[in-house]
Order: sequence, then structure tokens, then C-alpha cells
Amino acid sequence: MSPLLIPIVALLIPITALVLRHMTRWRELQAQGLSDTAAGDLLARADRLEQRVQQLERLLDAESPGWRARS
Repeated sequence: MSPLLIPIVALLIPITALVLRHMTRWRELQAQGLSDTAAGDLLARADRLEQRVQQLERLLDAESPGWRARS
């Protein structure tokens, strides 16, 4: 098994989960009858939060390799 396979899978799984969660929430918001602008604002906020999490993960990867294994 390639040593790069594990980190790649470790990154793809949470990213896929985040995308699916956001899609599910978007559908729930539409089902609840929120206006398009309110739903768009919430989705934009969720995207910004996701970007922050990804940036934090990159910083942790650079400063403390192996932090994922310790958690």
C-alpha cells in the first residue's frame, strides 16, 4: 500500500462528509420554506466556516505532523 494513500483517504472522507452535510442542510432549508436570500446567506456562512476548518487543518499539518493520529 502506498504511504500517500492513507493521508489522501483521511482528507477525502471528511471533505466528502462536509459536502454531503451541506447539501442535506440546503435541502432541509428549502423544505422549511426559507427565502432564497436567507438560505444563500446560511450557505455562504457554512462555506466560510468550512474554509476556516480546512485552513486550520493545513496549519496543524504543517506545524504538528501526526496530530490526527493523536486525537
